[in-house]
Amino acid sequence: MATPLDLQEQEQLDALKAFWKQYGNLITWALVAALAAYAGLNTWKWWQRDQATKAAALFDQLDRAAQAGDAQRAGQVFNDLKERYPRTAYAEQGAALAARVQFERGQLEAATANLEWLADHAGEEEYKTVARLRLAALLLQAKDHAGALKQLDGATAPSFAALVADRRGDVLMAQGKPDEARAAYQAAWKAMDEKLEYRRLIEAKLTALAAPPQSAGAADVGASK
Repeated sequence: MATPLDLQEQEQLDALKAFWKQYGNLITWALVAALAAYAGLNTWKWWQRDQATKAAALFDQLDRAAQAGDAQRAGQVFNDLKERYPRTAYAEQGAALAARVQFERGQLEAATANLEWLADHAGEEEYKTVARLRLAALLLQAKDHAGALKQLDGATAPSFAALVADRRGDVLMAQGKPDEARAAYQAAWKAMDEKLEYRRLIEAKLTALAAPPQSAGAADVGASK
């Protein structure tokens, strides 16, 4: 025999059925989407770990080739590394390492190509700036002054501002523009940490231009009066 409680339960059941009929598909798809996202996240993490592990193995080969001074082998391994795992940090580090050993062995074209790849593909601005600094040095050596300055214009990591200004001064000096070079060296000297020995080299460059840092500071004081 039905009781008020049975009727209440039936009413609740009917209400639940009506609710599920109206919103069931929406809830089901929401759950499916959530589960798919969770599964995708786990798959992505696994894929990243797998990529990093394989990239690390290739980078180890590249490092051994670099230590042996084998520029040819280093270049081959890096080509493999950038083709298979271009989005890993190992590819970025590998580009710089391969370019260094290639430069040391006189393979300037290959070194330039790898540095250009790093400047274009690195995820961190610091890596891009390091690549552009080294490219500027190679272009300066090749007497491509306009190209060197263009690379320096793209070297924007704040932590390398002093080195970028110093390299700019070198290029401007090579162009026969001592006044502009002096201004670049003064900017480099001011931006360089006074504890770094490299600052003395910049001082020497300024002194050679008859503008030691003390004179630059005095000029600033005089201009402000």
